[in-house]
Amino acid sequence: MTAFFLLVTILILALVGYILGRVRAMARAGGDARGLHSLPNYYGWHAALMTMLPALAVLILWLIVQPVVIERKVGTLLPPAALETDTAFTLAMDDVRRVAKGLDLAVANGVMTDSDASMIRTEFTDVRERLAQVGVALGSNVSKETLAAAQSYRKLTALGAVGRTIAVLAVALAGLAWALAVTGPKFRARNRVEAIIMGALVIASSIAILTTVGIIWSMLSESLAFFRQYPFTEFFFGLTWSPNFKGGSELGFVPLLWGTLYISLVSMIVAVPLGLFTAIYLAEYASPAVRAVVKPAIEVIAGIPTVVFGLFALMTVGPLLRDWIAAPMGLGNSGSSVMTAGLVIGILNIPFVSSLADDILNAVPQALRDGSYGLGATKSETVKQVVLPAALPGIMGAVLMAASRAIGETMVVAMGAGAAAKLSLNPFEAMTTMTVKIVGQLTGDTDFASPETLVAFALGLTLFVLTLGLNVVALQVVRKYKEQYE
Repeated sequence: MTAFFLLVTILILALVGYILGRVRAMARAGGDARGLHSLPNYYGWHAALMTMLPALAVLILWLIVQPVVIERKVGTLLPPAALETDTAFTLAMDDVRRVAKGLDLAVANGVMTDSDASMIRTEFTDVRERLAQVGVALGSNVSKETLAAAQSYRKLTALGAVGRTIAVLAVALAGLAWALAVTGPKFRARNRVEAIIMGALVIASSIAILTTVGIIWSMLSESLAFFRQYPFTEFFFGLTWSPNFKGGSELGFVPLLWGTLYISLVSMIVAVPLGLFTAIYLAEYASPAVRAVVKPAIEVIAGIPTVVFGLFALMTVGPLLRDWIAAPMGLGNSGSSVMTAGLVIGILNIPFVSSLADDILNAVPQALRDGSYGLGATKSETVKQVVLPAALPGIMGAVLMAASRAIGETMVVAMGAGAAAKLSLNPFEAMTTMTVKIVGQLTGDTDFASPETLVAFALGLTLFVLTLGLNVVALQVVRKYKEQYE
């Protein structure tokens, strides 16, 4: 049974447990709910939770542990060269999984039987050609060791699926039986259910924190591997970005940082004034009829995929800026430029600034406005001297979100600003950002043990620190103004 159908089965058993728990509680109380400590529904929920949660825990744990156990057993069948480094082992296991998936597809499509898939040998069959018949493309011929590992992988995975099904269903039924056994008039079902829900909330928050820790650790560990191969002083202070997988790379970070900040600055110059002024108009001046039309129309921009904005930058904004401004002024002849990407990212971010700022402005208490009007202030004076200062902490959050998105944007930069890493003040020259280079270094035929690939993690860690710094500054500003206006 697949994990999905097993999950559906658990939910069905939980529903059955809810019904049985409620019915049993009423039966033990002689049909009178007043004889129960808790409401009947709590007894049903207790049985459902006791059926579902332990089974889900076993299922999740099994899904985490099973691949590790299988990889360790299958890894013994791989050639010694695949066990020399973690990267080599990972690549070898990718090939094993790909071949195992191809064998499963071949069996499912009737190209071969399950017995054939288990007995096939590279000495007598072109495995690559057989798997190509079911749409599995392999980059090279399948070695004897890889095929043996893939066959073992299939067998262990099937055994694991059977064991998983038995274990999960056994735990679910045991939990249901235990819940029904303790159900009675004096059982404090409400207290138990509330304790379980509280524990689930704590676990959920812990998972969010641990996920963040895991992200940081993954970037930090790979970044340390990079800095063991490449001097950190040349990375942070180098002025040339020229990766070369054949050797002699110059991986200076400064040009990428400059391009990232330059494009983000242009986008913020566009997004913040337009978004903020739009929010002020909608919140303070627009009639309900105008607001009902304009606000949804602006928010439509937020639903447009960034690749569409990239095409807009490539085909429309870039050529217009080149033909009307850059070329006549002698500033450049390329449609890909900082200004192109910055303008389009700014347009992309207008809905984030305007929508959030509009909600924040509307949340300012009307009493503040009325008090200002009572002192004789005009509407514009009230907006400038009362509403905006009171809403400034929230507006800073909106600006921060727009800045973070501008810094992290990839597709628009790749299509609108080019891929040149350079230091220049000319906004009509092609430049690039850290995010574009992260994607570039991790795609294609790359060696994940080389500094030219590991540099992507160093760039990611630097980008994380940069955005974290923005958050810290924004929080300090918010705290300052909250103390002043609350």
